[in-house]
Amino acid sequence: MSAPPSNPGSDLTVSIGQHSTAGRKDANQDFHGALVPQQPELGLKGIAVALADGISSSAAGAAASETAIKSFLSDYYATPDTWSVKNSAQKVIAAANSWLHAQTRRGLDPIDADRGYVTTFDVLILKSRTAHLFHAGDARIWRVAGRSLEQLTEDHRVIVSAAESYLGRALGVNGRVEIDYHTLSIDVGDTFVLTTDGVHEHVTPRDMVSAIASAENLDAAARAIVEAALAAGSTDNLTVQIVRVDSVPAGEAVDLLEDVQGLDPAPLLDPPAEFDGYRLLRTLHSGPRSRVYLATDLETGARVALKVLSLDLRDDPAQRKRFVMEEWIARRIDNPHVLQAHPQNRRRNHLYTVMRYVEGQTLTQWMRDHAAPELEAVRGLVEQLAKGVQAFHRREMVHQDLRPDNVLIDASGTVQVIDFGATKVAGVVEGDPRIDPAEILGTVQYTAPECFLGAPSTAGSDVFAVGVMAYQMLTGRLPYGDAVPRARTPAAQRRLRYVSALTTRPLLPVWVDGALRKAVHPNPARRYQALSEFIQDLRYPNPAFTDGRRTSLLERDPLLFWRLLSLTLGIVALTLAGILVAHPPR
Repeated sequence: MSAPPSNPGSDLTVSIGQHSTAGRKDANQDFHGALVPQQPELGLKGIAVALADGISSSAAGAAASETAIKSFLSDYYATPDTWSVKNSAQKVIAAANSWLHAQTRRGLDPIDADRGYVTTFDVLILKSRTAHLFHAGDARIWRVAGRSLEQLTEDHRVIVSAAESYLGRALGVNGRVEIDYHTLSIDVGDTFVLTTDGVHEHVTPRDMVSAIASAENLDAAARAIVEAALAAGSTDNLTVQIVRVDSVPAGEAVDLLEDVQGLDPAPLLDPPAEFDGYRLLRTLHSGPRSRVYLATDLETGARVALKVLSLDLRDDPAQRKRFVMEEWIARRIDNPHVLQAHPQNRRRNHLYTVMRYVEGQTLTQWMRDHAAPELEAVRGLVEQLAKGVQAFHRREMVHQDLRPDNVLIDASGTVQVIDFGATKVAGVVEGDPRIDPAEILGTVQYTAPECFLGAPSTAGSDVFAVGVMAYQMLTGRLPYGDAVPRARTPAAQRRLRYVSALTTRPLLPVWVDGALRKAVHPNPARRYQALSEFIQDLRYPNPAFTDGRRTSLLERDPLLFWRLLSLTLGIVALTLAGILVAHPPR
């Protein structure tokens, strides 16, 4: 099989050759497959080549290898396209392993894995300019290196004696399987070879490279390698897959703009006006990055928020991409606490985004109206906000710009996260080498401290932002004032001092202040690792924060502590001076 280049230099293209045979055995328990999708799946998920070798001592080996490969090639491409290759593949492999292990346990001898649904498993995924390798067992993935092959995987075979060995790792043996995973950069001309042990135990790497170089195509090369193994006396099943990289993306690997990429940005209009099937009613917001209109869809009558890019940013490819990404992301999250995109049933003639219109106020406006809110009201808002942010995290996305202006509260009190232009999508970042994962795109007052040290934002960075907003709702302040954006060295961040919420709200439970303190900790390792933990501690006392002691004044308000200490020392000094005046020493 081959997939010749269709547009060299713009897409990742490969040629693939494959051959498999039972050899001298009655049945072939090897199974292999490859999938080369079209865009946008090509850029978002990449090209997958997979090989499995069912354990020969089991009659279920063939079923195990076939199930592992077929389930992977179907399920991998069904995972959210926001997920990274590693996350997508590992979840699919884990599910396949669980099913195989369950079938083994239902077998005639569930204790004897040699008679179960057990198979080796190797997958090579090529995405953008990176190869992702997943491996368990003793099949191998190689890369052509000059006149020989470089072995990229390590055999998981345990040698007991010259006559006895067993697989130390394979799918279906246990309920959980450990998969080797690593990545490497790829370039045009790189050639990868996948082989089962029936091949590489009988054909030298040099001979395999020679066969690849001399064959008229990769399918013929794969057949030649298998025939060489048979001629050398192989008695096992034999499978070879060869993958040659014909072109790699020149820049961006995935066309996120889809069919609107070549469209001109929508003009700035003065409502009321009709535009591209919408009636613009009034301007909702006008800023340096965009202008947002309240509009009516003339076809459905639905009210929408139609956003157009500002004039200053229209020629900036990065800004255009972030602009369109907002709607792309919204269409991939279905959560009541995340603003939804408006259904689009007709072709657009200009570049713009359309989201559902929600009547309400931002969290900034809510805080102006509620200077001293009840703790329960704050809990309710934070819990809803957390549910929206968790919807991003489940899809391997980091919002990166969580702030009060990007939190909307509708008339019924429902919280929705809005504005996804800065959102980092794992599956997109690894597919576009031009993206800087450490670039600070959010508002600095709510950006986690580690980002100012050059660390890429993570889900923990969003936890920090949610914690800051929870603190701000309760106190009207920021937990570190304006110090975080200026703390751009590890030493400066160690000097950051949390100002206890009890300073402003002395009747606040100590354990609530403890939860806030942990949520906004400068060290991400000491911060909550998941928003669900923060929400739990915000509502129910955590024993770690309820040890019977109230937080010291030094921790709650260092400035007040030192002022009181200075005042006390001053009073002591004056008292001693008075005593010395009244009773001078003799």
